Amino acid sequence: MRLIASERFEEHVTPPGHPERMERARIFTAVAARWSKAGAVSVEPRPASREELARVHDEAYLDEIAATAGRAVRLDADTYTSPESVEIAALAAGAAVQAAEHAMAHGEAACALVRPPGHHAERNRAMGFCLYNNIAVAAAAARARGTDRVAIVDIDVHHGNGSQWMFYDDPAVLYVSSHQYPFYPGTGAAHETGSGAGKGYTVNIPLEAGATDADYLLAYTAIVLPVLEQFQPALTLISAGFDAHERDPLASMRMSTEGFGAIVGGLASLARRHGSLALVTEGGYDLTALEESLDASLTAIQRTGTELTASQSAAAPRGQRAVAAVRAAQHGLWRL
Repeated sequence: MRLIASERFEEHVTPPGHPERMERARIFTAVAARWSKAGAVSVEPRPASREELARVHDEAYLDEIAATAGRAVRLDADTYTSPESVEIAALAAGAAVQAAEHAMAHGEAACALVRPPGHHAERNRAMGFCLYNNIAVAAAAARARGTDRVAIVDIDVHHGNGSQWMFYDDPAVLYVSSHQYPFYPGTGAAHETGSGAGKGYTVNIPLEAGATDADYLLAYTAIVLPVLEQFQPALTLISAGFDAHERDPLASMRMSTEGFGAIVGGLASLARRHGSLALVTEGGYDLTALEESLDASLTAIQRTGTELTASQSAAAPRGQRAVAAVRAAQHGLWRL
């Protein structure tokens, strides 16, 4: 397994009390060091180029972010820069591209352990702690290299509005998200399914607050894996947020560490059958839950032949309602 990590991710500094704090980077560094001792290869990130960033972000927006270099700036209600943030955000996006490139070139899973996160960043604005949309930059880079089918599977508790809108009309990039709904940022309803040629290539699974492992496993076995099996992605990218964990302070879900491992393992198994896999970190704000869930996910990726199964009867009505909503919204688009 290839890990892209760096102590430099601590240099993006947020205000005191902010949940997206530098201690998260220390967790990534510790995980990378531990896995390196176990045989994984850990490398330093390189910055994303202006060309790579401009595939998903407007030039004017890139200029706006570049102008904050060396300063502490409040970009919206909860998104900030510090003097080093522009450089560190470029490293986060570049690490995502590196992970995707390594996975495709070597057939080996790769994981970018980065901050700031990215999936809320839109084409022309920062939001939700995110400056550049790391995973979207990686997906666009893969497409530019000739990869014909890229899937982004977003397991963060928040809907990745930026990732969705960037590829909303693109049938070559499938975006699938399971998330608490209604919740921040307000997007991600089941009826948001894409537009034009991209109709059906956005699949949202809006789960009610309180969803458990059983609800998530039902959603993934009934919706996510069947859609991916039909799409057959040459590259699968996991937007790996762990803030649906029962200990996370920002959301109201009840996922366990083991639940995250099961979901990532199932995604990794399917990705191996059709192509390659890269994981890019997003949210996760309880430090213990973040470290344990990341370890469980990396362990699951290392296993071979992990299959995801779920019992319909084990899920609560909220899980069944979510699956029913997606089936109705995607009727005639996927066999579900």
